[in-house]
Amino acid sequence: MTFFIEIFLQIIFPILLLLALGAFLQRKFSFQLKQLSTLVTNCFMPAAIFLHIYRSSFDASLLGQLLSYLFIFTVALMIIGQIMAKCLSLNKGEAATLKNSISLMNSNNYGLPVSQLVFTVNPLGVSVQIIIIIVQNILTFTYGMYNLLSTSRSIGSLLLSLVKLPVIHALLLGYLFLLFNIPLPTFIEIPLDQLAAGFIGLALLLLGAQLSQIQLKMFHRVITWSLIGRLLLGPALSFLIITLLGIEGILAQSLFIASAFPTSRNTATIALEYNVEPQLTAQIVLYSTLLSSLTVSLVIYLSYLLYV
Repeated sequence: MTFFIEIFLQIIFPILLLLALGAFLQRKFSFQLKQLSTLVTNCFMPAAIFLHIYRSSFDASLLGQLLSYLFIFTVALMIIGQIMAKCLSLNKGEAATLKNSISLMNSNNYGLPVSQLVFTVNPLGVSVQIIIIIVQNILTFTYGMYNLLSTSRSIGSLLLSLVKLPVIHALLLGYLFLLFNIPLPTFIEIPLDQLAAGFIGLALLLLGAQLSQIQLKMFHRVITWSLIGRLLLGPALSFLIITLLGIEGILAQSLFIASAFPTSRNTATIALEYNVEPQLTAQIVLYSTLLSSLTVSLVIYLSYLLYV
């Protein structure tokens, strides 16, 4: 219990503090969050991702295990969401919301800061999270968008959106520089370091500001099943797949922790943009983020018992 409390105080509580500060500042100053979100997504996050990849020492033999896990885990979550939607006899909008909320995790401005705090002395854990971010971004703009817009937007336009993502460019450049051992000039590395250093704080402040704008209404049954699927079934499924694939060590720990992250804020963004249950989706993001403070703490604690 002491170790669990220590994890909560040292990893989760600082995140909650920054979320609360972001919410307070947004209430007080009413920032233009669209511009801030664009700044984080197109500047701070790519810098952090590039440097983590560039400075990592990822064992190529682990990549096969990682990709196998992500494929099985992602498909399994999609199937779970589909089964839940059928069993609950949801309308199309509610079904799309439920499926997206279970499959799409907040790996960006929640998951990456958590991983950076947990794996401060082991860059492999952060490198794994970065790959998960890329997979989740691809999933958001393919599966997530398809759920909402399967009849109104072409596959070509979805692929074009993916190609334009700065995080994709940062990932490719990072691996290119790492693979060919290309030295990074100091005059470039210093500003990248400064941008990367600001990512955690700014990303969490932004998330808190976004959550502060969510209006709470009646607790919909979709919210309940979404929380069960994302925060409980996700880690349970992850543990099962990790065990079946024989994954061990830091890789297993990082994958297990990542499975517990709350619903992606991007689900609320695209739901609002295309007017598909925006309030319901926003409430799921808020509740899952708040409850994840307990579930993620527990999963981190279990990860140390199981894989370290």
